[in-house]
Amino acid sequence: MAASRRLPYRVADTIKGWIVDRQLMPGDRLPSEAELMTRLDVSKGTIRESTRVLEAQGLVETRTGPGGGVFVCRMSEAKATALLSHYFYFQDVSIRDVYQIRLALEPELAASLAGKVGAEDLARLRDSLHSYAEPARDMEGERQQHMESLHFHEMLAELAGGNPLLSFIIRFIVQVLSDLTVYRRLYEPGAHQIGPTGCRYHARILDAIEAGDAELARALMREHMLSAQAVMNDNEAQVQRGFLTG
Repeated sequence: MAASRRLPYRVADTIKGWIVDRQLMPGDRLPSEAELMTRLDVSKGTIRESTRVLEAQGLVETRTGPGGGVFVCRMSEAKATALLSHYFYFQDVSIRDVYQIRLALEPELAASLAGKVGAEDLARLRDSLHSYAEPARDMEGERQQHMESLHFHEMLAELAGGNPLLSFIIRFIVQVLSDLTVYRRLYEPGAHQIGPTGCRYHARILDAIEAGDAELARALMREHMLSAQAVMNDNEAQVQRGFLTG
């Protein structure tokens, strides 16, 4: 019985290998259900269940009606992020875990962008700083500023066009931190300075990037990460103390 339940997943892996071997692209159609049954020597039910597995993974989509069938599709970043987030949902991820990754990657990202960001993108990045340049007025403002300051890092990662893996990992880690901040309410103990402090670092990092100074961009981003980690560690500790004593 257990082997029978695993069969659709094995067939799904075989189909994925078939897609790669034939270099199929998004929009290309898979063989018909009957043809897959013959090629793989499995039942219609197994093919349909395997197709549902691939659909859940975001690798194919089923279209009905004339010209319908099963087609290769490109998994969206939102889908990939959601799947990874589900995995980490029950993991005990800490602020230290997140910043260990950020410290390893984001200074290198900043250095790699030095002298390579166009005027239009620089202007867009600088314009985003205004929303968290001044101290927040209340707790909700603190939360919003923290989200907007994290979005700055996502925008930087989007500019790492030469390395899509680096870009995706940084955006995913930033999303994890954003989720941690909201779920655990880590913005609550703040003194409403997270936004302005981040804004000052971001402005200096952009100056270094615009000047083409990779070493300065790297150093500033590292200093920024260490400063932010210290604040978030303190907030996390305060929230935990409040939970234990509340």
